[in-house]
Amino acid sequence: MKIEEEAPDQRAIRAGTMRTPVVVRVMDNEFQRAVLEKLGRLEAKVDMLVGSGQPGRMKLAEDRLTALEKNDIRRSVYDRLVNAAIAMAISAAIALHDHFGLK
Repeated sequence: MKIEEEAPDQRAIRAGTMRTPVVVRVMDNEFQRAVLEKLGRLEAKVDMLVGSGQPGRMKLAEDRLTALEKNDIRRSVYDRLVNAAIAMAISAAIALHDHFGLK
């Protein structure tokens, strides 16, 4: 590990004209290796999600979501038709209850 300090001109500091913080640079090869290793793992995970040349998990998830949305739309149309038919039958029964002789 190397440590280098960069300090501004001492005369400027004594005169009070320059107020620059001391910068410490740390050169750590072990840290760089760890960062590069993590970056490599991240790249592999992104390739797995997106897919490199073949459908990735995101594409497969999007396809499943599209199929579920189509199914949900179709089912909601059927549900509305059934609910409308039930509502009409109940309304007709209420409106015609005197004609049926039910009291």
